[in-house]
Amino acid sequence: MFFENIKLAFKSMLSNKMRTFLSLLGIVIGVGSVVAILTLGSSASGSITESLESGGIDTISLTATPTAKNYDTFDELLGQELMENIDGIENVINVNSTRARIRNGKIIKTASVYGVSSDYSSEVNYTVKEGSWFTSDDNIERHQVVVLGSSIAEDLFPDESAVGKSVSVFREQGSKSYTVIGVMDDKDSSFTASYNDSLYIPYNTFTQRLQNAPYVGNYVIKVSEGYDAVSVSDNVSSYLDMLVGSDNFYVFSQANLTEIASSITGTFGTFLAAIAGISLLVGGIGIMNIMLVSVAERTKEIGIRKALGASPKVIRGQFITEAVVLTMVGGVLGIALGTGVSFLVCRLVNWAFAISLSSYVISVGFSTFIGLFFGWYPAKKAAKLDPIEALNYE
Repeated sequence: MFFENIKLAFKSMLSNKMRTFLSLLGIVIGVGSVVAILTLGSSASGSITESLESGGIDTISLTATPTAKNYDTFDELLGQELMENIDGIENVINVNSTRARIRNGKIIKTASVYGVSSDYSSEVNYTVKEGSWFTSDDNIERHQVVVLGSSIAEDLFPDESAVGKSVSVFREQGSKSYTVIGVMDDKDSSFTASYNDSLYIPYNTFTQRLQNAPYVGNYVIKVSEGYDAVSVSDNVSSYLDMLVGSDNFYVFSQANLTEIASSITGTFGTFLAAIAGISLLVGGIGIMNIMLVSVAERTKEIGIRKALGASPKVIRGQFITEAVVLTMVGGVLGIALGTGVSFLVCRLVNWAFAISLSSYVISVGFSTFIGLFFGWYPAKKAAKLDPIEALNYE
């Protein structure tokens, strides 16, 4: 009987193609909107997370505030102290920086110059495009070598390779010449560094020849594998709060930002999907309307079936099945429409396309519910028809 009802449902739909199309339109648009919004939300969240992770989701940035009262605490030994007292810290890199004018011949640019260790690039996932990063020997022996970010390399050497050439770095006390040994690949800026517009020299070279800073301005903390960066970040904050006071430093982790971004996109996407779901209710009302019309048109058919022994339960099942089939067909078409639209949008904005399976389940489930809910009243009305009155219906 169930499969027979499905056949009758499709027969009824095909016999009134235009009416069926108009009835389906509300469901298709509603389901398509829900699928598109949830899929785009999932794709946006994935793309944002991927971008943030490229900045080093397993690293934490610790910076002393410029007005720190206990600034002398932030020395080159603090990193070792943190590693000894806080679980989950694999490495701590001392970083100092300054702004300087960089010259190659007649080309002069102002950029940030960072003094970092030889393992800095690997710890922050920063890859070399040309040449090489400096070694630990370069740092120990204070070699005057420099690695350029991709943008500053292009600005200073627009028509030739920068590797092997020299650049002059100007500060108040004069200028120093540095040999370019590497050019880095493009890397998205983080909240603590603009990689492409910066230069990098060995930490010891920086402190001796460029800026003899008595304390460390920034620390890059590498979180050990298997540890949660957010928890480690909180532990670092708690430890330093007891050591120097909460007003004398700030700690930043990409992992925190990733959690916030995912939460925001998820909440916003759900909110928009709920709004789009209203169109499903509107579509459901259209389904109920068309089913009432169908009952009126098929009154004699219902009378004949009842006269031949069909029970009210059988009649009710027939019309409920027809309503559910109608909404499920609309749901499938809506899924196809929403998936196609979200794929095209992702291609246009260069997001990684991520299918939201939950949107499919929600849409099909809600479509079925709409069919049951709005098909019940017409089906109930059909089941209650008196067979004699139905046969005499004009």
